[in-house]
Parts: sequence; structure tokens; C-alpha cells
Amino acid sequence: MSAKLIKGTEIREAILEEITSKVTQIKKKHGVVPGLVTILVGENPASISYVTLKIKTAHRVGFEEIQDTQPIDISEADLLALIDKYNKDERINGILVQLPLPKHINEKKVLNAIDPDKDVDGFHPVNVGRLMIGGDEIKFPPCTPAGIQEMIVRAGVETKGAEVVVVGRSNIVGKPIANMMLQKGVGANSTVTIVHTGTKNLDEHCKRADILIVAAGVPNLVKPEWIKPGACVIDVGVNRVGEKISEKTGKKIAVLKGDVDFEAAKDIAGYITPVPGGVGPMTITMLMLNTLKSLQFKLNIVE
Repeated sequence: MSAKLIKGTEIREAILEEITSKVTQIKKKHGVVPGLVTILVGENPASISYVTLKIKTAHRVGFEEIQDTQPIDISEADLLALIDKYNKDERINGILVQLPLPKHINEKKVLNAIDPDKDVDGFHPVNVGRLMIGGDEIKFPPCTPAGIQEMIVRAGVETKGAEVVVVGRSNIVGKPIANMMLQKGVGANSTVTIVHTGTKNLDEHCKRADILIVAAGVPNLVKPEWIKPGACVIDVGVNRVGEKISEKTGKKIAVLKGDVDFEAAKDIAGYITPVPGGVGPMTITMLMLNTLKSLQFKLNIVE
């Protein structure tokens, strides 16, 4: 029997509708809407495409969105001054600096300059610390891990006491999702193991997992025999392995594969995310949710 698909595209739609409803209520009661600024340096095509999607989504849910595009030769000092301006802007609840930045700019310095209470990406050291402490201290969980946890919860997968194995140790996905899954609370209370491509007997660790979260960036790393029958498999990997001609447009498009051998795994797992259409759509969705939360914190709206 094939696994139940956890489709990020469907969950995204439900969450965006919820956000839109809350924004409407806040506007009616308080006369304000969440404000989001996206700072783009240069004209990297991939960055432009991603920023465009963020803008489109922000407008859809009723946010005030400012797109601030700067020349590629902007100085580090000028970029830091721009961030400081938005830190002080009362209309702005979320600040995003699209990466990568030009080599003459220190990315770490720039990201650390963002007010932690407007850091809706959740990458500032203060928000990383809040995540580690857990509970009410958490303000903005990183968007991809937050999306993963939301998918697990909305799929109805039991996490309390579950064996969770996270394959990958990045600061963006692996470390934060491991921390989130072991916290007390909904969608957590799990026993977590972090492994990676340098782990001995990697397959043996994966076989124990009730929930297997794979974010290693290696296509088809996880083989079907590594998966516990009935397990929930969350594949975060999006690996470009070639090109093909689109049947719809007749143009070349990328062939994408996850970190899990999907076709074989879906006959073993109980739940599984597809690639594409799984975790990917959740990242921008949770970014919108974090921006909404930022305004709710400011207005002292408790849910």
C-alpha cells in the first residue's frame, strides 16, 4: 500500500487562507496590517525569482510589502544603514535580506544587524538562542523547519515519544528542526537523533526512525531498505540532476530529485513528502506567518 502524500502545496493554501483571515481581522480592529520589506542586492536571476514569489504571496495575504532593490556595488556601510532605517520604521514588522550577497559584503554582519524582533527568517543569533531555550521564548522559528513541523502536525502524525532521526546538520534545517522536535509542545516531545553523511552505520540509525527527516543535499541518499515500515518520511532535499522538456511549455526545465528514493520509499513509508511539491512550498508560507506573528507580538495579540 502506498504512503499517504503530505503535500506542501495543499497545506500552504490552508495556512495562507488562515493568515489572510487574521490580517483582515487585525486591520478591522487595529487599523494596521503586517509590513514586510525585502532587500535585494543586484540582479541574480534566481534571487529575483524567489523575491518575486515572496512579494506575490505577501500581497495575496494583505501585507504591506516594500521591495527595496539596491545596486550590486552598494557598500556594506550603506546596506547596514538601510537595515537600520527599516529597524526603526514602525510600519515594518519583518525584514528580509535576500542571499547571496556580493563578495564585498559580510553576510553575517548584515544578518546580525537586523532587529531580532523583525528577523522573520529566524537566523539572528538572538532568535537561535530563543529557539534553543524553547517555550514562550521562541518568536520566529526558521521557516523551513517550521514548515516541516507544521506538515507533520497537519498530517496527523504522532510526535510524542516518537523516534525522530534527522539526516543533516545545517544551521538552516538540520539543527533547528532537531531542536524543535525535542521541545515540549504540539508537534514535538520526540526523542531526536542527528546524523549526517559522516555518521557510521547511517542506515541503522534511519531504520529506527518513526519520523525520518532528510536534509543532506544528496540525491537518493536514503534507500528504501533504510526506512521503517509505516514511518513518516520528510524529504527536504531538492537536487537538480538534469533537464527535460516541459510538456506544457515545450521549454527546458530542471529535473529535481529529493534525498530519498521516492518511488521505492512510497511503498514502505506510512507518510511521505514528494519532491517537488512537498517541503518547498512551506518556506515562504511560514515566512508570512512569522511576519504576522511579529505584528501580533507588537500589538500584544495572544492566540
